[in-house]
Amino acid sequence: MSQKQYLKTIEREIQNINKKIDMKIVRGEAYFREARDHKLLLQKMRYLSRRNLFSRFFPSLFSF
Repeated sequence: MSQKQYLKTIEREIQNINKKIDMKIVRGEAYFREARDHKLLLQKMRYLSRRNLFSRFFPSLFSF
């Protein structure tokens, strides 16, 4: 699985978790587990995006 595909999968999972959280809020239920999962997926996504961005620009900074 490529990094782009993995990021798309994470995005889809975040959207699904958001829908679950919204439904639980409407019903007045607790959503601690979903909030934790959402936070972890966002961290993964940011880490992968930042790493990708850094790897694209890093070689150009030190080329002479």
